[in-house]
Formats: sequence, structure tokens, C-alpha cells
Amino acid sequence: MKAKNPFKTGSPAAALWAEIDPAALPRHVAIIMDGNGRWARRRHQPRMAGHRGGVRATREIVESCARIGLPVLTLYAFSLDNWKRPRAEVDFLMRLLRQYVRRELDYMRRNNVRLRVIGRWQELPAGVAADVARAVEETSANTGLQLVVALNYSARAELVDAVQRLLEESRSNGLTRVDEATLAAHLYAGDLPDPDLLIRTSGEMRLSNFLLWQLAYTEIWVTETLWPDFSTRHLLQAILDFQQRERRYGGLSPEEARAERKARALGGALLHR
Repeated sequence: MKAKNPFKTGSPAAALWAEIDPAALPRHVAIIMDGNGRWARRRHQPRMAGHRGGVRATREIVESCARIGLPVLTLYAFSLDNWKRPRAEVDFLMRLLRQYVRRELDYMRRNNVRLRVIGRWQELPAGVAADVARAVEETSANTGLQLVVALNYSARAELVDAVQRLLEESRSNGLTRVDEATLAAHLYAGDLPDPDLLIRTSGEMRLSNFLLWQLAYTEIWVTETLWPDFSTRHLLQAILDFQQRERRYGGLSPEEARAERKARALGGALLHR
């Protein structure tokens, strides 16, 4: 029997959840949160207003993922390339990040959400890094949703850092052979499953240097919706579409495999006539 619907009766989210199989949720959803600047520009507002709208969307999505029992959510929050933006915007983003971490820490404690961070986040301004480290530490024992935030992140930098750690190990313990599993274990969060579903907002068709290793077999869902307008309804639609896809990992679907076995059996029977 399906559990009680976690969303308000009669809401679009409730209707979508009724179509979703809770037992077949993706283990890991990753989101490239894009479109804050365009959202603000269309409203003739400064870019900072778009970033504030993005924080509101982030809060809603995190809460909804925790509510439905999603195991892992990874959000692409600030890339190494974002330092190229105007200084005033970067400073604003750092302040906004500190505010978010401080305000949401109590929610994470109360709702069993564990915060994890990937990227070279220790290189962020000292106050930002300290707030992030505190939130990571204070939620480290939580066992619910793992909220992974990519900060000062680059997938290429992640691979470089992983190789660097492997080189250090080879010097200290004589490691001489590396396979896929070894490299994967040395990524920033090597214990987590790869994302099953990647969501990209704002209609862009690129990965933007995000989780390049981990996204090898990930299903991709792109929406024209800008991040500040992204809601629980969009999240659930993405999950529903994901559940209707057939993941083959380079092999055959069950139907194709059955057809292949049938064809081989028929061919064998014809040869022995």
C-alpha cells in the first residue's frame, strides 16, 4: 500500500506524487541551478534579485526532497569559473551563502538532513568557509537526506585533485595500479552513488564542468524554467519522467533481450531442420 501523500491534497504536487512509485525513486538527483540572472533581467531587476529568488527555490527543493525520502541531492552552487564574475556580484553571493547556511542549519538539524560540500571550498573566504565547516560538522551524524553542495567546484579540478591524492598514496604506500573504482573512491564524495538523474534549468544543453566522471550513465532532464521559478512540481515531473525511461547501461532492454533469445532459438531450430 502506498504511503500517505506528503503534499497538500488537490495541489499539483500531490497529483504528480500520486503517479510516482516511491520505491523507484532515484538514489541521487543532481541539479545545475541556472537562470538567476535571466530571471532578474526579464523583470528589470538587478542580478542580486535573481540570486535571492534562487535561494527561495533552493529552500523549497531541499525541503521537498527531504519530504519524499530522496537519499542524495547535489546542487551546483558556485563554480571555480564564477570568480570571473564582477567582484560586487561575487561578494554578494558569498554573503548570501553565509546567510543560507546559518538560516537553514536549524532546519537541517530538525529534519535529519546531512550537509556535505564538494569542491575546493576551504579556499573560500575565511568567514564563509568557517560557517560551512560548522554546518557540515553539526549535521554529520544525520541520517536522512544527504544535501551535497558544490562550492568552488570544477569537475576537472576534482579529477586533478583525485589524481594528486593517488600520486601521494603511491609515494607513501607503493600504489602501482589504478582502476575505475580506485579513482572514483578518491573523488570528493567517493562514497556516494553516481547521480541517476541530472536536472538542468534554463534550457541550456551543457554540463558546465559539473560531475563529469559521475554523470557517465546519468539520465538528463532539461527544462526551460529558470531556477528561481523551479518548484516542487517541476522536481516531481522530472522524477516521473525518469521513472518512465529505460536505463540500459549500454546493454539491451528486457524486451530486446527476450526478442534476441527468441530469434536465436528460432534460428537454431531452423538450422537443425
